[in-house]
Amino acid sequence: MLGTDIAIDLGTYAVKIYVEGKGMVVNEPSVVAVRADSDEVLAVGSDAFAMLGRTSDKIKVIHPLTMGVISNFELARYLVNYYIQQLGGSKLMHTHVMPRAVVSLPCQITGVERRAIVNSVSRARVRRVYSIDEPVAAAMGAGVDVANPHGSLVIDVGAGATDMGVISLGGLSIARSIKVAGFAFDQAIIRYVRNKYDLIIGDRMAESCKVAVGGVLQRPEPLACRIKGRDANTGLPAWVDVTSEELVAPMLDPAAEIAHILQEMLEKTPPELLGDVYVDGVVMTGGSAKLFGLSEYLADKVKMPVHIAEDADICVALGAGKAISFMDDAENKEYGIINPLSAVY
Repeated sequence: MLGTDIAIDLGTYAVKIYVEGKGMVVNEPSVVAVRADSDEVLAVGSDAFAMLGRTSDKIKVIHPLTMGVISNFELARYLVNYYIQQLGGSKLMHTHVMPRAVVSLPCQITGVERRAIVNSVSRARVRRVYSIDEPVAAAMGAGVDVANPHGSLVIDVGAGATDMGVISLGGLSIARSIKVAGFAFDQAIIRYVRNKYDLIIGDRMAESCKVAVGGVLQRPEPLACRIKGRDANTGLPAWVDVTSEELVAPMLDPAAEIAHILQEMLEKTPPELLGDVYVDGVVMTGGSAKLFGLSEYLADKVKMPVHIAEDADICVALGAGKAISFMDDAENKEYGIINPLSAVY
């Protein structure tokens, strides 16, 4: 009996694992808490995320992936291994045979960064690793037929990076990646609150404020969010009420950077594919795609409709899961079969 094949989306914010025949089985924060003196792992995923910003100096809470790439190889490997072992224990997988895995990779990472992600997965009891470009996986997860000779434009706005590409015949015709995404919007809020109110806040506070009232366009009904932090002058606890209206200006900066890269990519897209994209519009995926007003803002900048995919935050994992069925074809390349998988390791 063979091991069950899996698909892994190693994101800056979350690790998502899709198991063939079972669907999404893991969707956990990609965070690890370790003991500062010995680097012994204390907690993983949600348990570690709960400690973020609340630890003593004896414990460090680390994101092993930043900006879409691995920043701490050992902890990234531990993270993947931890979840795959959990699947083995949960009878989803037959533990005596190691699974094969499809891994989604940001489209413009270096060979070294690519190898680091592949190695971290292959060392976690996976017998073979297949890679798929993130925009291609996102498109498949959003229900786009990527095998057609028809251009589709996908923008995947994650936590650490935004990947975008024009996909045709199962591959990327042109792609761009920018390290501006969900975290950049959080940082914009942190800087704004610090500069205007002399209030120092943490990443989690900024993120919850972004989700509650943040946006890149004015809302029809203004909202307010109470932000708690530390007064920069006195060092004492303090809070302010921030409105959705005042957050628009600081959050427009990261949005403008994403729009600029998108416009530049469209200028270099072959005219036939651009015609297809113009008819269909742009598909937007990723957790940060749901940021209020972002899709309308980008639509205005590129003068074509932008649709947010259903289940936007798990599209990449779902698409990588759909690509599991192409694993065997990737091994023996048959003439005439279009394969979305980009490489086998």
